[in-house]
Amino acid sequence: MEAGLLLPFCNWSTLAVCMVIKLPQIFVLLSAKSSQGLSLKSLLLELAGFLVFLRYQSYYSYPLLTYLEYPIIIAQDIALLLCVFHYNGSMKKAIPYIAIFLGGWYLLTLQKWIIDLAMNLCTFISAASKFAQLQYLWEAKDSGTVSALTWSMSAYTCATRVITTLMTTQDLMVLIRFLIMLALNIWVTATILRYRKITTKNE
Repeated sequence: MEAGLLLPFCNWSTLAVCMVIKLPQIFVLLSAKSSQGLSLKSLLLELAGFLVFLRYQSYYSYPLLTYLEYPIIIAQDIALLLCVFHYNGSMKKAIPYIAIFLGGWYLLTLQKWIIDLAMNLCTFISAASKFAQLQYLWEAKDSGTVSALTWSMSAYTCATRVITTLMTTQDLMVLIRFLIMLALNIWVTATILRYRKITTKNE
């Protein structure tokens, strides 16, 4: 693919994938009427990482197409979290988290150093969310209702964002984040598929 076509392809394909990225997971959850296999801690950390990343990109006025998918993913993550709280038996437990996220969104841009520090921590937060899901899978030895399709789509979007970052902002913090997330998303996908095979054999 020509270099002139690569950037718009990566931008638009990422946006297209992200418009449905959490839907397979939500549908699996709704059909199973269970959140078995999904780590609540992982989802909360992931949402925190997404919010920080979106705030950072908008604060520095980066090209809109390089982060336009994040409001879409955040909306889907919130819907997924509400499903998890519902199947865990208490929607009221979601209220403190909503308050924390709303307060954090405001506080992030009070000072430049706050948003820069948050972005430095964002990679660790996002990586921690992946490890929380991996730990959950390792302990249960069962992928339950976790969607391999959702995680593989996440890996794809990280790969395309590595390319778009190199071709546009060349922000090293952002690039490192996407490379780490790419590796971890592939690892989680492989773990889900591994435990799915084990469960199928046992049945």
